[in-house]
Amino acid sequence: MGKQTQLYQRHVDAGARMVDFGGWDMPLHYGSQMDEHHAVRNKAGMFDVSHMTVVDVAGPQSRAWLGRLLANDPGRLKSVGKGLYSCMLNPQGGVIDDLIIYYQGDDRYRIIVNAGTRQADLDWMKKTAADFDVRFHECDDQVMIAVQGPEARAIAAPLLADELGDAALELGSFESLSQGDVFIARTGYTGEDGWEILLPEEAALTLWDDLLSVGVAPCGLGARDTLRLEAGLNLYGQDMTMVTSPLESNLAWTIAWEPAERDFIGRKALEEQRAAGPANRLVGLVLEGRGIMRAGQRIHTDDGDGLITSGGFSPTMQCSIALARLPINSGEHCEVEIRNKVHPAKVVKPPFVRAGQIKIERGEQT
Repeated sequence: MGKQTQLYQRHVDAGARMVDFGGWDMPLHYGSQMDEHHAVRNKAGMFDVSHMTVVDVAGPQSRAWLGRLLANDPGRLKSVGKGLYSCMLNPQGGVIDDLIIYYQGDDRYRIIVNAGTRQADLDWMKKTAADFDVRFHECDDQVMIAVQGPEARAIAAPLLADELGDAALELGSFESLSQGDVFIARTGYTGEDGWEILLPEEAALTLWDDLLSVGVAPCGLGARDTLRLEAGLNLYGQDMTMVTSPLESNLAWTIAWEPAERDFIGRKALEEQRAAGPANRLVGLVLEGRGIMRAGQRIHTDDGDGLITSGGFSPTMQCSIALARLPINSGEHCEVEIRNKVHPAKVVKPPFVRAGQIKIERGEQT
């Protein structure tokens, strides 16, 4: 048996199919992954993301340390509550993990990293902080609920304390607010609007039940994956890895090259790769026939072979889509090997779906 979040019994009571995910027992779905996906795209759904790792950082050199640790620049965070998405790199420019950091004032920051990389992340953070005056506190006693969908914020706001709900409705993208033991950020992993809410166990159980009572659908890992794939959002360990840099993972926008004197870990390797030009790029694929693209399938292009990093069926587009790493100069068409047969696919720029809207042409189902 794996580790359990404080909402575990709620999932079991709701009939969820539980699976192992990074050492945690998590819900895969509550009966219909497809229904859960559409609930988030059309109205609102909620996810238990308490398995994520939340680390609070403080100390007079916390900003200097983060400037060394991250490819993006924490110096951009000028106002309390502002957030920033970044990659944490090794000296070779490979991605150790992707994370979100929030500025909480007075040399204090909150970092949220992935569950599956928790120990490696913590070990790397502490190793790189050895020469800095920085303190760490892992917030492992709270619950995180992601409420996502076009109606998510409007539905959830009345369930919060009046002043908290009103303030949260004013949050911009990657902005957060803290009030007592409650932390709310306007972020997510679905391509839809919503919040990620961190709060104590008793309050979280009440919020989960209240959201359920007003029609917010509980959603599992299955829908979370199809939603993030449609939104063109990377999954660590597949679309970005320890041996692939942000430049070849469609994450060049997360690198802050200025100021030039900021010597973040991996910078030298990235500068060399940028000067030479990366050999590969991460693209989107839409299958032009029947079949399902999956991670690990080989791709053939006129410029050489590539590989699917994430793939599946898109419930919104009603065809198969994928993220794939292809040779840098590959064209707009390729062929995917599916069960020893080749199928034509179109190369596109993600996202496939964002804010409920299909952004590219569907594949032709023949």
